[in-house]
Amino acid sequence: MENVFVLDHPLIQHKLALIRDENTGSKEFRELVEEVAVLMAYEATRNMPLEETEVKTPVGPAKVKVLSGKKMGIIPILRAGLGMVNGMLKLIPAARVGHIGLYRDPDTLLPVEYYCKLPSDVSERELIILDPMLATGGSAAKAVEILKEKGATNIKLMCLIAAPEGIEAVHEKHPDVEIYTASIDEKLNSHGYIVPGLGDAGDRLYGTK
Repeated sequence: MENVFVLDHPLIQHKLALIRDENTGSKEFRELVEEVAVLMAYEATRNMPLEETEVKTPVGPAKVKVLSGKKMGIIPILRAGLGMVNGMLKLIPAARVGHIGLYRDPDTLLPVEYYCKLPSDVSERELIILDPMLATGGSAAKAVEILKEKGATNIKLMCLIAAPEGIEAVHEKHPDVEIYTASIDEKLNSHGYIVPGLGDAGDRLYGTK
């Protein structure tokens, strides 16, 4: 699929297997999600622009490459997206963090915004939306819409597991958004859960039901 990147690094796949296991408790689940976020961030930032400069080593001058000042923003979708934030910040500590809160209207089943706090300069930043599960794609597509309304033009989406239906729903509205995932699973069930998935990511992160 165009603009979809499945990250098959052995460490990501091994940790994802542990995350899926129903016997993995909340503490270990949180730690694993954070670790996978670090590894995925490494892949999702592979094309960040570089510029050449010079530093002085203990032996002499060296021409080196550094990031060319590209500003980054990390946007978790509440609440499950929070589990991926610290992992991202370990790799990109200078990134600004915004938050988008969405819930599904029980009658229309459409996502409704209840909270939004973003860096003031999102239009100047490369943004990565974080949500462990891309299921129906409704929340992710809405988050992209909110960011674009604020002037953002460079947006990526990072999730642990995606359903084909979710990928299709996001790209139907936002074909320009690159999606990074560790797995594309089989399908959604009648309750909108990814099969086989890992259950409810928020509940497993925070020990709720």
